[in-house]
This record gives sequence, structure tokens and C-alpha cells, in this order.
Amino acid sequence: MPQPLLQSEPDSLWQWLSSAGRLSRRSLSDTDSRVSLAALSRGSILGRRLRELRGRSVLLSTRDQLPAALALIELDGIARRIVLCPPDVASTHLPGVMATAGVDAVVGDRAAAELGGEFFVPCAQGIVPGTPNREPSEETDWILLTSGTTGTPKLVRHTLPTLIGAIPASTALGHGAVWSTFYDIRRYGGLQIFLRAMLGGGSLVLSSALEPVGDFLARTGDRGVTHISGTPSHWRRALMSAAVGRIAPRYVRLSGEIADQAILDHLHAAFPDADIAHAFASTEAGVAFDVGDGLSGFPASYIGRRGDVEMRVVDGSLHIKSGRISFGYLGDGVPQPFDEDGFVETGDIVELHDGRYHFVGRRGGIINIGGQKVHPEEIEAVINRHPDVQMSRVRARKSPITGAIVVADVVVTAEHAPLDALKAQILDACRGTLARYKVPASIRFVAAIEVAASGKLARVNV
Repeated sequence: MPQPLLQSEPDSLWQWLSSAGRLSRRSLSDTDSRVSLAALSRGSILGRRLRELRGRSVLLSTRDQLPAALALIELDGIARRIVLCPPDVASTHLPGVMATAGVDAVVGDRAAAELGGEFFVPCAQGIVPGTPNREPSEETDWILLTSGTTGTPKLVRHTLPTLIGAIPASTALGHGAVWSTFYDIRRYGGLQIFLRAMLGGGSLVLSSALEPVGDFLARTGDRGVTHISGTPSHWRRALMSAAVGRIAPRYVRLSGEIADQAILDHLHAAFPDADIAHAFASTEAGVAFDVGDGLSGFPASYIGRRGDVEMRVVDGSLHIKSGRISFGYLGDGVPQPFDEDGFVETGDIVELHDGRYHFVGRRGGIINIGGQKVHPEEIEAVINRHPDVQMSRVRARKSPITGAIVVADVVVTAEHAPLDALKAQILDACRGTLARYKVPASIRFVAAIEVAASGKLARVNV
């Protein structure tokens, strides 16, 4: 396995970036602004208030990603704890999040009264001139929130060393690398790309939650992006856009969802000169591995110990142990994600076929059809193989006989077969591959399928 980029642990992110002239080679940009990190050596986005944040537990909450990224660079090594709060986190969850994390300061661009906290430090509109004291005082906990789709988000504790442990030395493949990601950098997948760009010598083009996919692709193309990441759902939406031809990446990365063979093949066709890799990671377990051989799943040889990562399969579920896993959840009485041996059960179910493990779905996402277990992702992988299908979502619909039946929403390509014929072809493919109870009872053709703020398909049942 590749050696980590950093052989020794930096005292802080700022210390690493400001050493050996590294700041001059990096910039951050969004839809409106571009900031050279060299500007941070002459000022601060937090100004003189930075010193008031030493040793505090800070909630970082901004509408846009650029001020959050700059504040992250400044706060690491200064704050005792940084809670990364994506803007979509429901306000009803924030009081509990802040209480669990012991938040006593808020950094952001909202009114202090809206979020609470002992006091509020606004992110400036630009770099405030000055020479703030950024000498690190302690190791900072980086707190990431799980998606919270079924209740209060869990608060996962990382530090800079656990977050950067998976970044290989090969990331420093040229200081001209320009990274981008569909993710929000306040989520684990986006944060990994932020750190890869900053530590590997590149610049980063940030996305915006309100920006249409086509506009984002055009902007990243105009900025010369060479390395870009997103979930398979992000990429399926991108491939539907005419603006996908505006980008010519050297490296394409997928994570966050199962990368089936169809999406990998579509990306290879769209970007024949790019290296395409899909990674497995979770907020709790960190990055376990990536695969760049063009095939879905991963080789069976990955099970066991590879470098600093050890994996095993127990009752079909993938378990991971490494120095990259989190320190667990904050909060009293919250069951921790790892067992007594230090393994994290991911809840991702895998099956071994022909010397390769394939992901079939999440343990918590199973549909019960008359007592039979169905993974929606397994059926979607079959549907997505059809050349006229752009993306699909399988869900459950209530049934008085079996409790539930499987139905599918399908988005088709611009040039597709007649819908009746296409539906018949999809059902024939499902019948020829899947058990009878997994075959969709109905297929509905739709113009679009909702993707959640996390970049994953919005799973709904009716």
C-alpha cells in the first residue's frame, strides 16, 4: 500500500501549510471569490478574535464553504474542538449537538442569537490584515456529524492525524493539481478532498449547494480542475448534463455509495484518459481502501491486513480496523462504533464472487418482502446496466399481501428506446439475474431522482 504523505504528525494544519513556502502554491475558490492561501500569512478571516477561541469548543457554521475552509485552517491547533456543521443540518438538532459537544463559541456568518453559544465570532468577508498568533496550543478534535436522517446526528470525533492517515505520498503528484468535489467539505468525503488538496500541493474549487450541476461543471472546467470527486449519484447527475464535456480531469474519484459497474464504465467512456478510482470510507471507520482497476467491488486479497488497515467479514458485514478510524462518538451512553478488538462494523454487506467482494447494500436499508430480505442497491445495479438508463432508485411500496413490494424509479438517457419496450427489457434483465421476489413489481420513468445533501440517493418508501 502507498506510504502516507506525512511521515510525522504536524502540530496543526496551518503549521504544515505555512512551512517551506507551501502557501504560495495553493488557493481556494467558490462561485464568487478566489483566495490565495498566501493571503492568510498577511492576515486572518477571524481577525483578532482568533485569540479568544483558544481552548474553546467551536461550532463552525457558514452558508458557503470558502469561509468555512479558511476558518478550519486557522482553528486547527487553536480550538480545543471544531464541530463541522453542514448548512442542511436541521435547526431542531443544533441544541442537542451543541450541548453534547460542549460548544461555547460559534464561528459563522449567521446572527449569534440564531445559533446560541457563549459568544459569536463572525467570519469576515475577506482577509483582515494583521499578524494573528497561530502558534498551536493543543491537538484539536474535529467533530463530524453523521447524516442524521433518522434522528439526531451522531458526533464523530477525529483528529488531524486520523483524517490524513489515508492520504498517500503519491498525492503530491505535481503542484499544478487543481482539485474539486461535489461534496460539502464539512462532511467526511468532502473533508478528505480538502485535505488532499491542501496537503498534496494543489488548489481547490469548492461547490455550492444552490448551484446547478451544469454551472458547477462549467466553472470547474474553466478553472482547469484536474482531480474531482463525488458520490456515484453525483456522477450520474453530472453525466446527464451537457456541461460534462467542459471538464477533462486526470483523476476521477467515487465514494459514499456503491460504485456499480455501470457507473464505472460510463465514467471511463466519458473520460478515457483519466484514472478512475472508487474508495470505501465511512465517517466512523475512515478511509479503508480505494480501487483503481476499473471493476466494481474489491479483490478478496484486501481482506486481512494490508499496511495499516485490517479488514474482516463477519456475518456478511465488512469490519475495519486501522489508525484512521475515529475515536468514537461524543456523548454519554452512546454505543461506540468499534468492538473490543478495535474493529468498526460498517454495516455494509458484501458477497464474494469469483475472487472479488461486491457490496450489495446497507444492513439498515433492507426491504422486507414477505420475510425475504432485499437490498435496493443490488436491484439498482442490474437496472443501471441497461445502456438507456442514467440512474435508478429502488424502494418499497406497502402491500396488503406481502407487507411490501419492490418498485423502481428510473431516469432514462436523452436517446432511449420506446418506454414500453424499455420497461420490458429492464424487467427481463431483472428476471434473468435476480430472485423472483427481487424483481420490481412496477417501473416508473421519472425526469429526476432526488439526491440528498450528503450526495447519496434520497431513500424513501411509500
